[in-house]
Amino acid sequence: MTIQAEYLVDEKGHKKSVVLSIKTYEKLLNYLEDLEDAVDLKLSKKTAKAFVDSDQLAQRLKSQRRIR
Repeated sequence: MTIQAEYLVDEKGHKKSVVLSIKTYEKLLNYLEDLEDAVDLKLSKKTAKAFVDSDQLAQRLKSQRRIR
């Protein structure tokens, strides 16, 4: 991903802030969310004792009246 950004600098020329387009900002947010999901999945695979198929989970939740 190529990011085009503008930098806001102080009177000494030090970068203080970044200006991004909304499109770029939203892409970065989506990328970060995907990255968090990938990290969570990797951790779950390492620590889980068992996995439940999504259909089985749905049936359980329906029988517990937690979903319809």
